[in-house]
Amino acid sequence: MSAEENMALARHFLEVRGKGDLDAIEQMMAPDFIDHTLAPSQEPDREGYKRQVAEYAAAFSDLTYTLEDQVAAGDKVVTHFTVSGTHDRRELMGVAPTGREATNIAIVIHRISGDKIAEEWGVGTSISEVREGFVARWQHLEQEMHERERVEHELRVARRIQHASLPEEVPTLEGWQIAPYYQPAREVGGDFYDFYLLSDGRVGLVVGDATGKGSS
Repeated sequence: MSAEENMALARHFLEVRGKGDLDAIEQMMAPDFIDHTLAPSQEPDREGYKRQVAEYAAAFSDLTYTLEDQVAAGDKVVTHFTVSGTHDRRELMGVAPTGREATNIAIVIHRISGDKIAEEWGVGTSISEVREGFVARWQHLEQEMHERERVEHELRVARRIQHASLPEEVPTLEGWQIAPYYQPAREVGGDFYDFYLLSDGRVGLVVGDATGKGSS
């Protein structure tokens, strides 16, 4: 095959991979196809490669491969492309669908034997690194979301405890009109107050600081 034919084959291979067309992928791979970019836990043969493609196709609604540049020499083709997709269908490698779109740059080398793809290597941002980048980014975002939810929950609990510690009723004092107002500087404050009825119709006011500065 000529260099132009090899490049066309590599382009078509990426196109069908983006569509998740396993039948077309299988027809384009050599019987002894080897993928040198899969994770150590994945089988680098035809079945392992197709399994990876199927997992991505099932997880992404719009996984696409956009060609940026391509060169060929001998039986090898180097393709520089952009892979993008929205993870909104199903779990991928333990990560629940996020609904977020991600875009990464990848470079792969294909060795072509006859009219089949015999080997694939990742260079720079390889396919495996793209996968890891997606997963790492989503995991980081999920961790941030869980942490934010935890903090907001704790703040809600703290506000309830704080409001429950404030007096529900204001004492009546002849000649005085007491209108308490409490506004923390942030979400939750550390100051508390309460009223005490004293002898001779007097009212005492105590203010406390939960941060350890005492009361007066």
